[in-house]
Amino acid sequence: MNRTDHGGLLSGSTLKWLAILLMLIDHVGASLLEIFVLNGYSNSPLAGLTGNVDFWWKVDRVLRYIGRSAFPIFCFLLVEGAVHTRDIRRYAGRMIAFAFVSELPFDLALRNHFPWWAHQNVFFTLALGLSAILVFQRSAGREWRGLAALGAAAILAEVCKIDYGATGVLVITLMYLLRENRAAALAVSYVLLAVGGSIELYALPGFLALLLYNGKRGRQPKRFFYWFYPVHLLALWGIGNFVLPYAIGKI
Repeated sequence: MNRTDHGGLLSGSTLKWLAILLMLIDHVGASLLEIFVLNGYSNSPLAGLTGNVDFWWKVDRVLRYIGRSAFPIFCFLLVEGAVHTRDIRRYAGRMIAFAFVSELPFDLALRNHFPWWAHQNVFFTLALGLSAILVFQRSAGREWRGLAALGAAAILAEVCKIDYGATGVLVITLMYLLRENRAAALAVSYVLLAVGGSIELYALPGFLALLLYNGKRGRQPKRFFYWFYPVHLLALWGIGNFVLPYAIGKI
């Protein structure tokens, strides 16, 4: 995981665009289909179009399987950022800030309710993983501090019920600790993620894409990727509440 390796085909920017597309596909299923269309099961507005909702649940499953590949790509790019940033504290602070900014859109899009304490958005996962990395970077020769920080971050992830929980924090940290051997880092992270939930087996294409990383940052619009997360969630909530009911009513 270093920017001197130019043997691959994909830049960091390309990987980030790919992750965003995969995340959007995932959230179309998790939000529009599961919350706004299929919530109510046999009473779904789409039930009359299909005779039953089984077809739409199958569509949802496909979308969610495709979306599994987004998280490992985001984790990998977070580690790249942590290694190469000039100010990791500022980087972590930005993650925390966007975690709070994104919580309202996250709750609305994925539960249609605020607050929703049962699940917190993935920016918190990234922020906790980055915080553990920060401690490791500043604890050379005293690795126990990094391990303690990792343990605390993992516990906090479970207590606060953030996306991917302790497993997500561990994946981020392992990618950092094993960064000198990309294949090993990705293999261990994939196994850990899959053990945490069988649906994560479908994240394999994302891990394979990371093997094609060429070490180049690529051209990236400043802050776009940060703002896309809360904005697209708000957009999905708006579509689910105001566009879909009208569109389905016209069919």
